[in-house]
Amino acid sequence: MKVKFGASLLSWITPQWTPEAGKYAIEKTAKAGFDLIEILLPTSMEFNSKEVKQQLKDHHLDVVCSLNLPKEAHIAFYPEVAEKLIKQAIDKTSDLETDFLGGVLHGGIGVFSGNPLTEKEAEIITEVWSDVAVYAKEKGVNIGIEPINRYESYVCNTAGNVLDLIKKTGKDNLFLHLDTFHMNIEENNFYDPIILAAQQLKHIHITESHRGMLGEGTVNWEQLFKALKEIDFEGNLVLENFSSSIPGMQQMVSLWQKSPYKAEELALASLSFMKSHFNK
Repeated sequence: MKVKFGASLLSWITPQWTPEAGKYAIEKTAKAGFDLIEILLPTSMEFNSKEVKQQLKDHHLDVVCSLNLPKEAHIAFYPEVAEKLIKQAIDKTSDLETDFLGGVLHGGIGVFSGNPLTEKEAEIITEVWSDVAVYAKEKGVNIGIEPINRYESYVCNTAGNVLDLIKKTGKDNLFLHLDTFHMNIEENNFYDPIILAAQQLKHIHITESHRGMLGEGTVNWEQLFKALKEIDFEGNLVLENFSSSIPGMQQMVSLWQKSPYKAEELALASLSFMKSHFNK
């Protein structure tokens, strides 16, 4: 396997990007010994790529980007808005001289129609994905699409949902981005989705069932790493657990229980956990 270990911005700051908070997250990620940082792009796209690129260079840190579509860019309802936003995110990703944009790119988080995804909605989504895939290819960017749980979306909840829609596009730069928190809710296990995806899996958010310390929840890490080894996974394992020690985090991500760990000890011990399982 060829893997890079990363930390999400959310390991250090709330989802609300500011230049000061972003700089802090980059510094903390580098100091903790991660290979890369995943930058969750602000939907406003108020993001100074040149400045951030220099900070990354100064700290010898690789980077990938992600975007979570907001309610007002739900693809099935507002395809033109969504396509424009995703293309802007592709531009920012390219400006940082990295080749991966992941995230919730199938629908706005928290948007529901009251019914399962329709064929017409699926057609609209695959049309937008096809268009942004062509645009991304010109920029040298691969796109990873993250299924999320039923309480946050009705569009793509499982690996199979995403892979089916990718197949409809016929594009070879669209990939799967998994998250163990959502897998724990929606998948039958942690082995089959990875085997199903095989080389179409490029990015994984590594997080516990309760978003806390790895190994202290219900995620079956043995299954997960067994499957990754079997497909000879090449991609990023990015820590995305949350600590209530970060001001504002409880309110931003509904983390109502107080965390037993501060952000730094959570990140350091979780990185050690990932590496120990990877090296078994």
